[in-house]
Amino acid sequence: MKSGFICIAGLPNAGKSTLINTLVGEKVAIVSWRPQTTRNNILGILNLNDAQLVFVDTPGFHKSKNTLGEYMNKTVSASVKDADCMIYVIDAAKGLSEADSEFLESYLGKIPTVIALNKQDSVTRETLFKALESLNKFDFVTDIVPISAKKKEGVDVLLEIVKKIVPEGEKLFPDDMYTDRTLRFMAQEIIREKGLYLLDKEIPYGLGVEINEFKQRDDKNIVDVSADIIVEKQSHKAIVIGKGGSMLKQIATNARLDLEELIGSKVFLTLYVKVKPEWRNSEYLMRELGYDLKEVK
Repeated sequence: MKSGFICIAGLPNAGKSTLINTLVGEKVAIVSWRPQTTRNNILGILNLNDAQLVFVDTPGFHKSKNTLGEYMNKTVSASVKDADCMIYVIDAAKGLSEADSEFLESYLGKIPTVIALNKQDSVTRETLFKALESLNKFDFVTDIVPISAKKKEGVDVLLEIVKKIVPEGEKLFPDDMYTDRTLRFMAQEIIREKGLYLLDKEIPYGLGVEINEFKQRDDKNIVDVSADIIVEKQSHKAIVIGKGGSMLKQIATNARLDLEELIGSKVFLTLYVKVKPEWRNSEYLMRELGYDLKEVK
């Protein structure tokens, strides 16, 4: 039996969250077209006959502009430090950037690293070849694997390579567990995902979610969920609510359907919108929303 932690790292929007969902076969991380969607490290656990692979989805590494950005970058560094192996994801269409090179040079030789060249299905063979060629300059890279996380191409090859790297050991989690996150946390993330998707470019990144209530009724067939969507400006609040409450209702409906599928029972979801100016620069407000700088070492 082999078991170990595999950190999935890369720049924003490289496809890390899509990859971890594909690897695990369950939705453990929210997916959005927006960069920096993932804010916490999230475990996705894959149980095989001969291995338990624990994948750690991390925020996209970027130049932080606020305290939340600092928290996200610290989360990446801590996750890489504690892992047995790293999968570094690069968008094949964008190719190797200066930021990719800086990140890789910081860790290569310190941790076994596999580069996943993602979104191969969206580029020409010539573009893919150029991207592969640019990666050959790095020493200490275990393998370079072209994949499409969305279409599940090359993922089996990636898994076999990772299995060879992780050490022998007993399982770290029960067989029926596929993430370390609670249903309360998953509810928070699903609501945020629906907000990001439906609001498109109307609201900048200052969108947070705070769960006020997550309670199963006595008959256990209904779960009551109440949450606040947090924005930074009064004008953003009006956009989230929408005309006659239409946008907030759509976010709630989409989130409720996902939650019911996840939980396996009926969900009553109530959403409110609150304004907390500059919350991304407030350690106190960030901690309220689950982003605690002091917990990241």
